[in-house]
Parts: sequence; structure tokens; C-alpha cells
Amino acid sequence: MTPSGRLSAGAVAIPVGLSWPLLVAAGIFLLLLALPERLMVDGDVYLHVAIGRWIIEHGRVPAFEPFSFTLRGAPWTAHEWLSEVVFAGAYTLGGWIGAVIVAAAATSAALAILNRFLLRHLEPIYALLFTAMAASLLAFHLLARPHALVAPLLVSWGIGLVNARQQNHFPPWQLAALMAVWSNLHGSFVLGLVLVAAFAAEALLAAAPGVERQRTARGWGGFLILALLASMATPFGLRGLLFAAELDQMPFALSVIGEWRSLNFQRLQPLEISLMIAAAAILARGIRLPPVRIVLLLALLHLALKHARHVDLLALLAPVIVAGPFAAQWSATRDGTRQVIVIDRFFAALALPARPATIAVVFALLAAAAWMAGQGKAVQPLAAVTPEAALRAVREGGVRGPVFNAYEFGGYLIFSGTPPFIDGRADLYGDAFLKTYMEAINLNAPELLPRLLDGYRIGWTLLQPGMPAVALLDYLPGWRRLHADKVAVVHVRDPQAGHRSATPEK
Repeated sequence: MTPSGRLSAGAVAIPVGLSWPLLVAAGIFLLLLALPERLMVDGDVYLHVAIGRWIIEHGRVPAFEPFSFTLRGAPWTAHEWLSEVVFAGAYTLGGWIGAVIVAAAATSAALAILNRFLLRHLEPIYALLFTAMAASLLAFHLLARPHALVAPLLVSWGIGLVNARQQNHFPPWQLAALMAVWSNLHGSFVLGLVLVAAFAAEALLAAAPGVERQRTARGWGGFLILALLASMATPFGLRGLLFAAELDQMPFALSVIGEWRSLNFQRLQPLEISLMIAAAAILARGIRLPPVRIVLLLALLHLALKHARHVDLLALLAPVIVAGPFAAQWSATRDGTRQVIVIDRFFAALALPARPATIAVVFALLAAAAWMAGQGKAVQPLAAVTPEAALRAVREGGVRGPVFNAYEFGGYLIFSGTPPFIDGRADLYGDAFLKTYMEAINLNAPELLPRLLDGYRIGWTLLQPGMPAVALLDYLPGWRRLHADKVAVVHVRDPQAGHRSATPEK
């Protein structure tokens, strides 16, 4: 055993120069490449590619809404613009599999970076366990969307801050460059600023009063200011920073949008399993953490329990926050005379860095696998968010006028060149608009739907079959059913229509 409790790798050599992080990256990438539909189950993938395509075509980031007919021309903060350009570029080059490849590469890179960090602190078996737990937590929200692209930055940022604390120094100035990229990719960059403040507080509490504490305050305070300035290196400046905090002021949207709701713990969730494992470790070994890190973990846990989409943050940051204290205390409470068997030495040998030549070969093989995936069966977003046949029926029928659509279909409509009534950008539409819309389609106020249809001069509707509004439209005077399938139902305005629609098409 090494002094830190990690096994020595001297007795076993890995002749091909592989390493655990390289194997993690390759394994995750190939797994996601084999299950591309898993990353395409959300209608917002259409939206992000469409926005990125608009930015590329116009050579600028829109400051006003160009897609929706209800809010066309309204001020809009396209806070994920860089991610959307990346996805649009990937789609242009390789179709939907291109978007999958980009998201898979970012996810595998994040887990490989996490694994390499953990291997510096833990025995390989525990580093792999933490990495596997992180991967299982990511699975719920693993999509070809902007949050996937920031995963490597999130992990690297957390590692940079933790390393600075371990070295009793402030973070290197170069780390702030990550913030400039992060703030253009995804709104979660605000968390990065919170992490700096938290670790700065930890450093100040640990510093001796006087000169050392003053030096610590200057170093960490200077880095926080630099990171704050870097976060505003976007097309929106200060507005982009303020925007990221506005979503929390939309309680209705947070209560009805799936990824913003809590996980359903009536079913066994990876988060529940991870929490039980963590509780078992604490009870068995009495693991203790510095106060600031306890607060950070509890805050991340609160976010994960409150909003399903924030499980990602807990998955990638919790191992980084606890690795150092966990390693020191776990090693101190175990029997150091434990016999080291061959499998231990094999695991430890793979903890060494991979050889450059091996990395090049593995990357070449992964690139070949990605190319082969692009030549195989065409990948498409989930059929349930792709009302292709319904939109074709509308166009063939010469239907005119604005559409009143299901929230889930907004991305596809924008991608197809049809201005939607609403789409996945809840931040653009706002709580009041979204609440009115939801009350209309769910018939909470039956008179509201006809009022919206008339007020916005709607010419046709595109709704999911199970929506209460569909049943009302079947009986609403002046409307008839044009098309229906298992994905979508279309009603069109027809002054000659009676109280009952025609037999639906199949």
C-alpha cells in the first residue's frame, strides 16, 4: 500500500498502455453510440439545432425572438447559443447521429476526467465505484442538449477549485477561461461562481488570522472577480448573468415541466441507491467533512431532490467534493495489513496514465466507430415528439393560419419552419403565458380554449391524442378533425363544421 492508502502498481504491468480513464471514456462513448435514441427522446433537440442553424445562417446571435408567432420580436436571451451552434454544426455534418456523437463525446470526457481525479485519491476499485455511481445518476437526463456539453467543464472547474484548496493556494488565473466558455454554453455557469465563493469561504476559515488570511482573501477574491468578469464575456453581458437567476422566479413552469419536477421515488431511482451507499459509508466509517463542504453537498442534494435535471450536478460534483476527505479517513479506519492480491495490483496498474500511442489508437478506433454509426441506420428524435405525418397532412390540405400546438411539438415546428404557439423555451414565454396555455389545453377553464383560438386567430391545432383539448375540439362548432395518428391530432378551422367532427383519419 502507498501512504495514501492506494495500491502500488509495481508488480503488474499493462503492456498495451491502457488506463481506467481511457477505458471509461471509450466504454461510455461506445455505449451511447450503440443507444443513440436514448439521447434523442426530447423535442428540444429540434429546437436547439434550429436555433444554431439560424445563428450560423445569419452570422449573429438573435437579440429578439425570430421563431414564435405569439412572441415574435420580443426580447430574448439565447443563453445557450454556443451549444446550439455546435449541435447545428454536428447535424449539418452528420445528421442526428452527429448530435449524438457530440453529446456522447462530452459525457464520456466528463466521466474520464472525474475518474482520473478520483484515482489520485482513492484505490481504483473505489474510484470506479464513484464513477459508476456518477454515470448512473447522469442516465436520467442524458440527452443531446446543451447541458451535456458543459459536463466536462463542470467537472474540470470543480477539480480546479478542490486542487487549489488542497494546495492551500488560490486557483490559477487560467481556470477562469473555462468560465468564459461555460457561460456561452449553458446557464449552469452561475453554479460555478457559487462554487468559487464556497471554496473561498473554506479557505478563509482555514487561514490563520492576519497576513495569511489577507493573502487568501486577495487571491480567492481576485479569482472570483475574474471569474465573474469572464462569465459576462457573452453577447449579453450582465444581462446573461441576471437571466440565469430568473428561471427560479417561475414557480408554475417549474411545477409542470417534467425535468424541473422531482424524481418519482415510488420507483427505485439511481439517486436513492447512491444515497443509501453514501449513508452506509458514513455509518460504517464515520466519514467527516469540513463545514463548507457539508453545506455544498446539502445544497446539491436539495437541488437534485427538488428538480430532476439537477441530479447531474450532484453526480459530477459530489465525488470531487468528498474524494479528499473520504480517502484520508477511509484509509485511516481500515486495516493496513490487508493482503494485496493479484487483482488489486491489476486494478492499480490501470490507474497509471495511458501511453500517448495507446490514446491515439483508441481515439482512432472510436472515430472509426463514430463514422460507422453514421453509415448505419438513420437516427431520428423520438417519434412521440415528431408529428411528421400530421404536419404533412396540414401542408397537403392547404391549411392556413397560425397553429395552436402541444408544448412538446414546438421544437419540431420551429425545425420544420412553422412558427409555433409555444415551444420548450419556458423562460421566453413566462409563467403567466404558460399557465394560461396549460389551463386551456387541460380545460381547467373550458371557455379559455375557444377564447385563445379566436384571440390569436388560430387556423389549426396540433395536439397530442390524450389532451383534454382534443375532445373539446371534436365538438366545438367551426372546427373539424383533419388528421389523427398515435402521435398527433390536427383540427382545422372550418365555418361549415357542425358540432361533431368527421371520422378521424388513421
